[in-house]
Amino acid sequence: MRASCDSGSGTPESPARVRYENSELMMIKHVFLTGSPGVGKTTLVQKVWDSLSSGGVSIHGFCTEEVRESGRRVGFDVVTVHGQRGILARVGSTAPSGRREYTVGQYVVDLPSFESLALPLFRNASDGNRKLFVIDEIGKMELFSQAFIRAVRQTLDSTDCTILGTIPVPKGRPLGLVEEIRARRDVKVFMVTKENRNDILDEIVTTLKECLK
Repeated sequence: MRASCDSGSGTPESPARVRYENSELMMIKHVFLTGSPGVGKTTLVQKVWDSLSSGGVSIHGFCTEEVRESGRRVGFDVVTVHGQRGILARVGSTAPSGRREYTVGQYVVDLPSFESLALPLFRNASDGNRKLFVIDEIGKMELFSQAFIRAVRQTLDSTDCTILGTIPVPKGRPLGLVEEIRARRDVKVFMVTKENRNDILDEIVTTLKECLK
């Protein structure tokens, strides 16, 4: 947070208030973005990591991207920071015979594909080197994986990693891990909207730089 002047009186905030805000910022270790589907969370995450990587920050992790055919969304892929790509979900696909099928709406989640690409990324999360770890996103599809849930929890508690992640807005049945993240004192959540998505990049980058110190 930044110290600011009261808009009504023009009087600077008290030293005690400034100290409180500074101590609150020092407690923050991870940053998560939330907002409605399609609002631009992934685009903002990519802008943040471009900004930080150009400054020499070590970045690992993955983003989730839409897959479209003839202008129609047919699924989602997981794409690592270094460009590896794997299937997360597809419309109308079916799980192999004998394997449990995981679905979210019209999408069938390819859990083995997701886990084979995403889980190895976490193995180097606590290697003793300070880094930014991108997790876009922690949503219904990803949370079918218990191994993924365990890996995220371990990374949240790691002393080597700061997470830049995305989580869905609360809707319907609460997602356990998402609610855990929201409740953590070392997490700052930014609400992304169409109105602010072009204006909050600098604040997110500044917050993460403080986290990475």
